[in-house]
Amino acid sequence: MPLSTKSSNHIWNILFICWLIATIAALGSLFFSEVMHFPPCIMCWYQRICMYPLVVLFLMALFPLDTHIIKYASALVSIGLFFAIYQNLLYYKILPEAAQPCAQGVSCTSDYINWFGFITIQLLSLIAFSLLFGLLFYLKRKLKV
Repeated sequence: MPLSTKSSNHIWNILFICWLIATIAALGSLFFSEVMHFPPCIMCWYQRICMYPLVVLFLMALFPLDTHIIKYASALVSIGLFFAIYQNLLYYKILPEAAQPCAQGVSCTSDYINWFGFITIQLLSLIAFSLLFGLLFYLKRKLKV
């Protein structure tokens, strides 16, 4: 079923916001590691593996509009969200320290930034993946894919 112009514009805008979130998250992670010299932990690498391709995938889905991106991006976003939730559970000590995959090198609970007493790199990642998950879920429901 072809999309109306109004509907396709709305979907394009949502996908553009998804691209913007993924781009900001990817550039933010590069800023923290390459400019601020904060070494990423294992969990951060797993989340980067999920986030970086999303920048390209969302951009490719915008020109021309490709609603199939919802299927492809949902897998990466879900996996990234899982790792972000897991890392935040470790950071806030809801899971025991023994559950950390970061046995060597940088700890998954490293506290490089702490803006306003609660905004950490781990929380920023969780917010980015949660927003993407919510937007893709909204599009999936809207398109009934």
